[in-house]
Amino acid sequence: MALSSGQLSPEVHEYVVAHSTGPDGVLEELAAETLERFPGSATMQIAPEQGSFMTLLPRMIGARSAVEVGTFTGYSSLCLARGLGADGRLLCCDVSEEWTSVARRYWDKAGVGDRIELRLAPALDTLRELSPDVVFDLAFIDADKSSYVAYWEELVPRIRSGGVLLVDNTLWSGAVADPGRQDDAVRAIRMFNDHVAADDRVEQVILPIGDGLTLARRH
Repeated sequence: MALSSGQLSPEVHEYVVAHSTGPDGVLEELAAETLERFPGSATMQIAPEQGSFMTLLPRMIGARSAVEVGTFTGYSSLCLARGLGADGRLLCCDVSEEWTSVARRYWDKAGVGDRIELRLAPALDTLRELSPDVVFDLAFIDADKSSYVAYWEELVPRIRSGGVLLVDNTLWSGAVADPGRQDDAVRAIRMFNDHVAADDRVEQVILPIGDGLTLARRH
């Protein structure tokens, strides 16, 4: 995904960022280190305006428990943890010790490390091993696109009524609307979007923020 909302012109994006609550020094430092250490992967990091949204949203719905599938270097989880508040708890699922070692440092630097539990294992295994009575207020999916439907099906039953799910990259730089694009990632995202649109357990909208962010509310 891009580090900005790709549906916007550079001028409009700059305006949006300038008139939104922006990242603080810790988030800026994290973004800079991610770009320096992992230049080939840095575009997996969410855009700053998406980070602001992901801090506001849990505050708006009074979320205290959340789960993230796909953590990378920790920008999105840091934003979510701040939104959950001091008594909130966030479960992060990832498979990379290298990437998440950066995340751990910045969680601690931001003072949210004590509200985050990181499990290094395939996310489907982690989710399926949770106790049947574990329920979340919010879920964020941002991992391998081929497994999006599987993650969704594990998480929707674990979201409380009125809780929300966020799913990243659901516009894929606009490629989902281009019939000429038939690569595996685009096909997986289209299949996921169709799956969500047909799911009567939720009401949903795709927001043109970042690389497309699906927001769904559990009935």
